[in-house]
Amino acid sequence: MEEELLLFIKKCQNNERKSQQYIYKNFYSYALGICQRYTKNREEAVAVLNLGFLKIFTNINRFDHTRSFRTWLRRIMINVSIDNYRANINSVYFLELDQVNDIYEVNQCESNLNYSDLLEMVRKLPRAYQAVFNLFAIDGYSHEEVAECLNISVGTSKSNLHKARKKLKDMINGADK
Repeated sequence: MEEELLLFIKKCQNNERKSQQYIYKNFYSYALGICQRYTKNREEAVAVLNLGFLKIFTNINRFDHTRSFRTWLRRIMINVSIDNYRANINSVYFLELDQVNDIYEVNQCESNLNYSDLLEMVRKLPRAYQAVFNLFAIDGYSHEEVAECLNISVGTSKSNLHKARKKLKDMINGADK
């Protein structure tokens, strides 16, 4: 499979449309899953996904064949999703962590929710909370990296994560009832 993929990547470097179509079809679901975590609805996610694939195909010559294509694609999709977030942030209110009065421990909730239910809950979060939650909790970025990506302070990243977890916990508890 890896050798076959590398062959299609080399053909993409020569702008062969059928090879681009092969890569698009084979990585569509994976890439869409990433984009959906950072967007409010499927239509926005598909638009971000298409921008990501455009970026992939225009920069495919930069792909290092000694590395994983899937990891490279993931990084591009996350970056395009963050760019989309920044473009749509408008005037989101950020609260510094030291301004938060009600710090509490987030308990893990037992739930019968499936992945699509949880994804919908994450999508209902305010954009700032959603972006921080995805970068930190799902994609494994540190608060420093999140702050740099989103042009916010580390304290704001921590505060937004705290609030996102609280809102998600409330939504999960509400769904369990």
